[in-house]
Amino acid sequence: MAFLNFLRKIKFIVRGYHFGLALLGVLIYLFPSRKIFVIGVTGTKGKTTMLEVLNNILTANGERVAVLSSLYFRVGDSQEKNLTNNTMPGRMFVQKFLRRAVKARCRYALVEVTSEGVVFSRHRFVNWRMAVLTNLASEHIESHGSFEKYREAKLSFLKYAFSQKAQLFFNRDDVSADFFESQFKNEGERVKFYSKSDLRKIFPSVDNIHYLFSSDFNKENLAAAVAVAESLRVSNEVIRDAGLKFSGVPGRMEFVQRDPFSVVVDYAHTPASLEKVYVNLKNLAKGKLICVLGSAGGGRDKWKRAEMGALAQKFCSEIILTNEDPYDEDPRKILLDVKSGIDDGKVSETLDRGEAIKKAINLAKEGDVVVITGKGSEPFIHMAGGERVVWSDGETARSALQN
Repeated sequence: MAFLNFLRKIKFIVRGYHFGLALLGVLIYLFPSRKIFVIGVTGTKGKTTMLEVLNNILTANGERVAVLSSLYFRVGDSQEKNLTNNTMPGRMFVQKFLRRAVKARCRYALVEVTSEGVVFSRHRFVNWRMAVLTNLASEHIESHGSFEKYREAKLSFLKYAFSQKAQLFFNRDDVSADFFESQFKNEGERVKFYSKSDLRKIFPSVDNIHYLFSSDFNKENLAAAVAVAESLRVSNEVIRDAGLKFSGVPGRMEFVQRDPFSVVVDYAHTPASLEKVYVNLKNLAKGKLICVLGSAGGGRDKWKRAEMGALAQKFCSEIILTNEDPYDEDPRKILLDVKSGIDDGKVSETLDRGEAIKKAINLAKEGDVVVITGKGSEPFIHMAGGERVVWSDGETARSALQN
C-alpha cells in the first residue's frame, strides 16, 4: 500500500510539472491562441488525413494556415518535418508554435491532439474554437491503464475545449458516437455530428475524387473536414474543387505503384486500422494480398500483436513479419508475439525491414497488392538505447521496384 501511495504521489508531481510547463508557456508566449482560430483534431485514427484535407480546403479558400501534425509543422509558407517522435510535442512547443503562427499572420491553426498530450496538459491554456473527434478504438492501453482511461483522456480534451465555447464535431458512423452523444446531451448547436453519407450533397461520386477516398474510413475523414469547412462558411464550390485536387497524404494509403501490381504504404498500427486497410485493399486487388507486418512500440500495447497476426492470416496470402520500432525490447520476441496469432505456414520472418519489403515485391505478380504497414511516413526506426535509424518505407519500396 505504501508503495502504491508513493507511485500516486510521483504521478501527481509529474502531472503537476507538465501543467506548470503549459502555464509557463502561455505566459512566455503571451496567450497567442487569443489571436488565431485554433482547431483541434483528436481520435485514434485519421487525424493526420482529416487535418490535411481541411488544410487543403482552407488554403484553397485563400486562408493562411498553420499546421501541427505527426507529419510536419507548417507556419504560413514555412514547413519542416516533425522529427520529435511526438505528434503533440511538449516543453511549451504548442504555445511557441501558435505564437509563430500569429506572427506569420495565419488565420487558422490546425493541431493534432493526442491522448498522451492531454495527460501531460499540452492542450491546456489554448483557446480552442473547434474540436473534432474522428473515431475511437483501443490504443495506448498499457500507457493509460485501460481503454476507459484512454477514452477519458479524449473526453477530457473535448470537455476542456467545450468549456471554452468551442464547437464540437463527432463522427456519426463511428461506434463511439452514442457514448459521446450521451456526454454532451442537450448542448444545442455547438455539438454537431457528421457522416460519410453527408458527402453526397457536395460530391456526385466521392469514389472518383481520389483513390484515398475509396475506403469508408477515409470518407469519414473527408466528411469531418467538410463539416468543419461548412461551419466556417467555405463555399461548396471551394470544398468540391479542393477535394478533386487532393493528392493524398504521405504514408496514408500511399500508392507507391499501381501497375502491373500495386505497392501501398500505410501507417496502420492498431488492429482496427489494420483491418480497415486490409478490407479496402482486398476489395481493390485482382490477385492476392501480400503484407509486410511488424508491431510498433516495443514495450507497449503487447495485447495487439497476436490480433494483428490473426488479421494478416485472415486477409493476406503471403505474410512477411519484420522489425518496426522495437526500442529496448528484443525484436525477435515481438515477431514471435505477432506470429502467435498465425496458425498456418504462409508466413516468413526477417528482422531486416528493407529485405522484407524487397521480398514482398519480388513475390508480387500482376494484379497483386503489396501492403507495407506500421511506419507510414515516419522517418526513423527506433532501436535500443535511443538509437534511431533513418528510414522511409516509401523510398525503400521505390528502390526495390527500380532494382
